[in-house]
Amino acid sequence: MGGTIMASVEQLHRREGVNLVQLEADIASVRTGSSIASIALPDYVEHTEGVTRVGALSAEAVVRDYESAAKEIEAMGAELIDAAQKCEALTAQVHDAIAFMRETAAGYREEGRKIFRRIEECALFTEDVRKTCEEVQRRMKDVSVGESPHQELATEELELTGIAAKVSVCEAR
Repeated sequence: MGGTIMASVEQLHRREGVNLVQLEADIASVRTGSSIASIALPDYVEHTEGVTRVGALSAEAVVRDYESAAKEIEAMGAELIDAAQKCEALTAQVHDAIAFMRETAAGYREEGRKIFRRIEECALFTEDVRKTCEEVQRRMKDVSVGESPHQELATEELELTGIAAKVSVCEAR
C-alpha cells in the first residue's frame, strides 16, 4: 500500500505541473551565491543542520513569502497610523471650525442686540421729539393768541418729559 500512496502523490504533482528540479533551479537563479548560507534569512529563522538543499530552498521561499506578507501588513499598519493622524488633524480642524462658528453666531447675536436697542432708542427719541414738537406748537399757539404772560407761565408749569422738558417757549420762538 505504501507504494500506491507514493504513486498517487507523484501523480498529483505531475498533474499540477510542479517540476521540483525546475523549482530548485529557479530558486538558485534568484540567489546571489551558491550556498544556502549566502541568502540572508529573517532573524527569526535559521537552517537546521542536515536539511537537504531542496528542503532548505523550499523553506527559504516560504519564509520569504511570509516575511513579505508580514512587511506588507506592517506597511498597512503604518498607513493606518498615518490615516489616524490625518483624522485627528481633521478632527482638530473641525473643532476649530465649530468654535469659530459659535463665536461668529455669538457676534451676530450681540450685533443684533445692539441694533435692536438702537432702533428702540431711536423710536423713543422720535416719540419724544414728536411730543416736544406738539407741546412747543401748542405753547406757541397759546402765546400767539395773545394770552397774558401769567397764563404762559401756567403752561410752562406742566410736567414735560424728554426733549420738551429742555426746550422753553422763548427758544421755540
